Amino acid sequence: MAPVIPAHGDGRRMRVGLLGGSFNPVHEGHVQLACRALRQLGLDQVWFLVSPGNPLKPVAGMAPLAQRLAGVRARINGVAGRRLVATDIESRIGTRYTVDTLARLKRLFPHVRFVWLMGADGLAQMNRWRRWRDIVHMTPFAVLPRPGYNPAALHGQIARRLARWRLPARRAGTLATCMPPAWVFLPAPQNAISATEIRASQAAHGHRRE
Repeated sequence: MAPVIPAHGDGRRMRVGLLGGSFNPVHEGHVQLACRALRQLGLDQVWFLVSPGNPLKPVAGMAPLAQRLAGVRARINGVAGRRLVATDIESRIGTRYTVDTLARLKRLFPHVRFVWLMGADGLAQMNRWRRWRDIVHMTPFAVLPRPGYNPAALHGQIARRLARWRLPARRAGTLATCMPPAWVFLPAPQNAISATEIRASQAAHGHRRE
């Protein structure tokens, strides 16, 4: 049975990476990012936070939450033991924005050291996130490369503002224990696959969702 993250929280003590997204659908790039974060950041688990609805993405074409959650669970089944966990906890605790999710999770799991995980596209667009300044002061975060976004991310507004708190990649293993703001860019092989391209390919081949 897949691990369940309780909406009432608990007293677990571990290092957890949080990978939020619509996962519409999940793909190998997501799994590669999570596995690399496990290794390079010294994490105990990565939680795939399957969003009930990303405020920055259109509703049209979005598969139901249950379908997306099942897709993630199927994709990560047997990968990295039980260290990759798919969860709909955002839906169960009633949050949609990253800042609200982080605040609730930190209260529900007070002994967990969380690290927010995202691709370079996330860093490049972070100034559009609700209360992004609060986010970077709440939880350390790690950025992984994404083709076409890396220069804009690393030389963009957010990276420049947070330059003094960027750790060198060789210290990535300490990120979870750092007091925020703290972040690291993890050089890695780049996977150009995207959920948008997968959906377009499915449509082109006549694969319709039930």
